[in-house]
Amino acid sequence: MIESLSAIAAARLGPLAETTPTTSTVKPGDFASALAEGANNMADQIAQADKTSMAALSGQAGPREVAETVMTAEQSLQTAIAVRDKLVNAFLDISRMQI
Repeated sequence: MIESLSAIAAARLGPLAETTPTTSTVKPGDFASALAEGANNMADQIAQADKTSMAALSGQAGPREVAETVMTAEQSLQTAIAVRDKLVNAFLDISRMQI
């Protein structure tokens, strides 16, 4: 049963299932690269939380490890949502400016 759950998770995540954290490649002053790296790091942390959860189902990880990785992934997701909200608000402020 665990194998079928792992197969379902791997199919659902696709390329995220085998990701590993990357090193920083942001060039100074390159905002688009910083956003892309942040999004990649968030996806990596979510994938790691999923892997740890699946490992816990098979008895290979403890509840503490699962809680730590899930909380880290949740924190990353909350940060990404906050950045998205700030970007949307900035866009709306710019679009309301009179020319």
